[in-house]
Amino acid sequence: MSDENKIQTDYVIVGTGVSGLYCALNLPKDSNIIMITKDSMENSDSFLAQGGICVLVDEDDYDGYFNDTMNAGHNENNPETVEIMIRSSRRLIDDLVNYNVDFAMDNGKLLYTKEGAHGRPRILFHEDITGKEITSKLLAAVKKLSNVKMLEYTTMTDLIMDGNNCLGIVAKSNSGHIHSIYAKDVILASGGIGGLYEHSTNYRHLTGDSIELAKKYNIETEHLDYVQIHPTTLYSDKPGRRFLISESVRGEGAILLDKNMHRFCNELLPRDVVTAEIRKQMEKDHTKFVWLDMSPVPKDTILNHFPNIYRHCLECGYDVTKDPIPVVPAQHYFMGGIKVNTYSKTSADHLYAVGETACNGVHGKNRLASNSLLESMIFARRAAMDIQNIKLDITSGIVK
Repeated sequence: MSDENKIQTDYVIVGTGVSGLYCALNLPKDSNIIMITKDSMENSDSFLAQGGICVLVDEDDYDGYFNDTMNAGHNENNPETVEIMIRSSRRLIDDLVNYNVDFAMDNGKLLYTKEGAHGRPRILFHEDITGKEITSKLLAAVKKLSNVKMLEYTTMTDLIMDGNNCLGIVAKSNSGHIHSIYAKDVILASGGIGGLYEHSTNYRHLTGDSIELAKKYNIETEHLDYVQIHPTTLYSDKPGRRFLISESVRGEGAILLDKNMHRFCNELLPRDVVTAEIRKQMEKDHTKFVWLDMSPVPKDTILNHFPNIYRHCLECGYDVTKDPIPVVPAQHYFMGGIKVNTYSKTSADHLYAVGETACNGVHGKNRLASNSLLESMIFARRAAMDIQNIKLDITSGIVK
């Protein structure tokens, strides 16, 4: 028999990835916040992000960055939210540095790398575990807040709705306890849909719970068919999550080879284009994978920039400094989701959605590499600001 527990709080955040954590850090310190997560706090996709986080390098980079994002998204992006993301990026990076995020540096200056479909290097990184570096530092900061209570292994099972007004959520712990959590505002930060796919880079527990509840209560959704396939994950015939081989590897010079070890495409095209080329080659060759050759990348770059990929592949029997590795496309990211405005507000009152579960139009039909962490945090902060009735300047992300 399950026990029902009614809880009253100011804000409830569903999810403990970067969007949920950064939202919590930007809400009032004198408010009570409850955060829930389906698994452990460390098992969010934010921890898995490898390549890095984009930033506007300087004013001369604006047009290039904007156009690269729009082109990757097949110009189905929302130009307003793309501008907000780019203009707000430098402020966010400064804030992350204040949270002790350790980005790669060169003689005291931030080091930029390049990825597919980017016209120039504009991606900050920490080795090949940028997501873990950022998320762990934000999680540590949230854990220090006395006003935030975090519930692990707790699944949102329903929204508490009164007409179009969201009053809270219903959540169930793994032990069977049911919590009715009432709040002034609810922020959905529950991630993507990768757990619904046989082959995905996502954790298995990410099953689009918020999307299903939005549909149940006629809360607007958008582009639910816009699913990104990442071109390069390490091929395996074992069940479970697929190991991502970062786009940065190709940005640093790795090439794709067919079964005869011949190069067959431009590796730096947008993800959907490279995925299509790989699938075409696999069909032509009658193979279950193609080869990714990292040997053109200097060995010290592999060991310093991609140590996690190097170690993992070595455990699987491949020395990437010498051997090509088998790679295959797998589900990676969800561009659609619960439709939100520029402040992450849904069509329901007192309900916000941020991160991968939301659709604000930044990514269009296909996400540009390393825009995900950036977009998630910028629009999570905007949700926190809107909740406090604070408006932001589009050109700077600074309070008006």
